[in-house]
Amino acid sequence: MMQLRTFIFTSVLLPWILSSAAKDEYMEVRKPTKDTVNFPDYDTLRDSDTDPAAAPRADEMPTCLLCVCLSGSVYCEEVSPEMFAIPALPKETTHLYARFNKITKIRNKDFADMATLKTIDLTGNLIAEIEDGAFSKLSDLEELTLAENRLTKLPMLPTKLVSFNANFNHLKTQGVKATAFKKLTRLAYLYLGNNELTAVPQLPESLHAVHLHNNNIATVTDETFCKGNNSHYIRTNMDELRLDGNPVVLSKHPNSFICLQSLPIGWYK
Repeated sequence: MMQLRTFIFTSVLLPWILSSAAKDEYMEVRKPTKDTVNFPDYDTLRDSDTDPAAAPRADEMPTCLLCVCLSGSVYCEEVSPEMFAIPALPKETTHLYARFNKITKIRNKDFADMATLKTIDLTGNLIAEIEDGAFSKLSDLEELTLAENRLTKLPMLPTKLVSFNANFNHLKTQGVKATAFKKLTRLAYLYLGNNELTAVPQLPESLHAVHLHNNNIATVTDETFCKGNNSHYIRTNMDELRLDGNPVVLSKHPNSFICLQSLPIGWYK
């Protein structure tokens, strides 16, 4: 009887037990561990990279991550992703360089709390509109550059400006008040070349250089740069006056420059 039990256990039960154990061991090996690593779907990543709607926008990113902030200066030049508006600036900002972006408008709130600003350079944007009070609270602003934009008119400018550059815009005489610069008693450099001006605005005594080249100015008078009723008046500060590229023939207006220390650059024939 003992031999029969041994035979049954050896021939039938033992192979079945070993088979079950092997099966259980195999299944245990295939169980995923808890610390699994999920690899990214690279096809999905490539789709999001080419989808503008999925990419982060400039106005959703911290300014000092998007730009370079260094000792009071903020550099936001040719920013990617594209920048369409003035970014929120750190309170201590004194110099802003946001050149060659796609900014289209300057709003009153953009610089409302930025009284520390001394320099703003927005060259090479798409600015077509500036709200009239956009610069009104910038009491320390000395240099404002708006060159290579799409402006047709100018807002009120800060009174402490030393340099103003709006070359290469679409400025028209009706969009620039005659007294726009007259009260800027510290203004030394005025650049309005390559615009659509038909007249020279009133100019403060402080000016050293005035660029009005490549406009549509057809005439000047004895009062444009000088004081026609005062033959002793000399404009001592003005060193450079450009009127080249305008239809005005300067030789027809000899008394218009009698107060200048050097003749304007322009057409005399």
